[in-house]
Amino acid sequence: MISDHTTALTAFSQAIANEKQAGSAYAALEALVQAVVGVKLFTVMEADMEAGISRRSYSSDPESYPVSGSKPINRTHWFDTVHVERRPFVANTIAEIATVFPDHEQIWSLGCGSVVNLPIFIAGEFMGTMNILHEEHFYTAERVKLVTNVLRIPAMLALLASRR
Repeated sequence: MISDHTTALTAFSQAIANEKQAGSAYAALEALVQAVVGVKLFTVMEADMEAGISRRSYSSDPESYPVSGSKPINRTHWFDTVHVERRPFVANTIAEIATVFPDHEQIWSLGCGSVVNLPIFIAGEFMGTMNILHEEHFYTAERVKLVTNVLRIPAMLALLASRR
């Protein structure tokens, strides 16, 4: 598995270094996430804490989750987990997802029943979240550890590269 991570990280690094098209950094991150832990739906939300809104800046399924518009940042237990505690929010059933996300029926219709929202902080500022979804019970403790330990820095780098 380490060689898979090495190959995927090398491909990610090359894409970050060479690609110039909008969205290419996030597409490279999506490919890395797929190689490291697996993903059915991949999105990135960027936060504007001053305005109190977040915007979807990348989506692997733009038809279901378009890159447009914004939504208010609600101060719920989800917010406390990702923003205050700076930990990934993990839900492994659609019932758990439904307690946080009003679009849970749409999530379920896409074959997804588990989620990891990885907070992205840079220089002490909450920049947003990398959101990965898969079937129920998919994001085990081992996979969440990989998300946290292997994918956090690439997520930070992709966000910075996308703003270039």
